[in-house]
Amino acid sequence: MASTTPIDTPPVPPAATGRAPSTGRAGDKIFLGLSRGSGILLLVIMASIAVFLTYRAALAVSKNEGNFFTAFDWNPAGDPPVFGIAVLLFGTVVSSIVAMAIAVPVAVGIALFISHYAPRKLAAPLGYVVDLLAAVPSIVYGIWGALFLVPYLEGLNLWLDDFFGWTYIFDKTEVGVARSLFTVGILLAIMILPIVTSVSREVFLQVPRMNEEAALALGATRWEVIRLSVLPFGRSGVISASMLGLGRALGETMAVATVLSPSFVISGHLLNPGGGTFAQNIAAKFDEADQFGRDALIASGLVLFVLTLLVNGAARLIIARRKEYSGANA
Repeated sequence: MASTTPIDTPPVPPAATGRAPSTGRAGDKIFLGLSRGSGILLLVIMASIAVFLTYRAALAVSKNEGNFFTAFDWNPAGDPPVFGIAVLLFGTVVSSIVAMAIAVPVAVGIALFISHYAPRKLAAPLGYVVDLLAAVPSIVYGIWGALFLVPYLEGLNLWLDDFFGWTYIFDKTEVGVARSLFTVGILLAIMILPIVTSVSREVFLQVPRMNEEAALALGATRWEVIRLSVLPFGRSGVISASMLGLGRALGETMAVATVLSPSFVISGHLLNPGGGTFAQNIAAKFDEADQFGRDALIASGLVLFVLTLLVNGAARLIIARRKEYSGANA
């Protein structure tokens, strides 16, 4: 009778299980506990903020006599009190879209230049300057925008009105200085440009060198290497960088408050003075507001909080869907 020899099953490598091997050392256990506790603490803080905003917003909405989402007035101290966030939502979204439309293409171009075109002696100082711009305080950008950007943008506004007024968006129908949502969008674009550039540059530098060398060996030009190897690999990283910039654009306060001439009017004419954003309205009215007025401002802050969560959630979904096509997980 033939004897059967048991077949040894090869051990499963730690990478296949999806978790790091446990060594049982005290230092590893402490680090694991601290990491897990930090993640739980972050969730608790986020939940606490959401509960606080929801509670204070519910107090204001329960007394509000107008439609919270469509009213164009902001008069919490009136009798009856009326406040709506339609104008603030419109101004926040429009100014952020203008900022993203200007900043993202320029930031990606600068990042590609630093990582793949510029000589090494130029790339290092240029990258340092870009990183330094990200550390400039918001109020400095605001003062520069009010004293320099607003006066000099009037000529650009008139030029856009002359040649692109037929688009309705660039039709300037009111007389006034360039304290408009378009100006705010340009200022926000300048502010988020260093953030998007820095993150995109680091992503482009992580492209496997073998991929680029293989494309060059096949006769690809420098632009074809970037189009076929660099951009597909860094697509998810560029989206992440753009969402970081969008988060700052949505919540920017002092720079917007310094440049914008606020008014509760929704207008598709972006060159007309006026408009408003959530952060700017909260900063401008919080000190003078009574208890109910502050609850109303907190209610608008809750909308901004939810808007930010939705934007980041959508970005995560886009990154998750694009990751399998990018080569970043190879």
